[in-house]
Amino acid sequence: MIDIDVHTLGDRIGQEIAVSDWLEVSQARINQFADATGDHQWIHVDAARAATESPFKTTIAHGFLTLSLMSALIRESIQFTGLRMAINCGLNRVRFVSPIPSGTRIRARITTGAVDQIGAAFQVTWHVTVEREHGDKPACVADWLVRYYPLKG
Repeated sequence: MIDIDVHTLGDRIGQEIAVSDWLEVSQARINQFADATGDHQWIHVDAARAATESPFKTTIAHGFLTLSLMSALIRESIQFTGLRMAINCGLNRVRFVSPIPSGTRIRARITTGAVDQIGAAFQVTWHVTVEREHGDKPACVADWLVRYYPLKG
């Protein structure tokens, strides 16, 4: 894990800040996400049907599950110092480039795209590439906006 003072993010534009550890996207995690969101499409939760009818021959993770895991991947990779709170502001661009089959391990490559001062806060556009282990293409590429509020002092 890397330690970064939020005040120095503007000095790191264009730099790859961190590469997360690998995280397995298990069928149990996919099923939990399906339960939480109500998205029980068979391609995600029905292994028998996916084995015969899906072009991937197995179940795959939801695209939105991939996006939601970005938060955990960055949190486990970067320790922000001088930070009071962070707010997810959304996404500018997202592409699901290749599927994540159940049981696949993923990791994130995290690059600082832009840093804008918004009042007392710093809004960072992170360029995040979610890679699949042994994959020839990324699973997802996204521009993610997070607003960081430094400690007052």
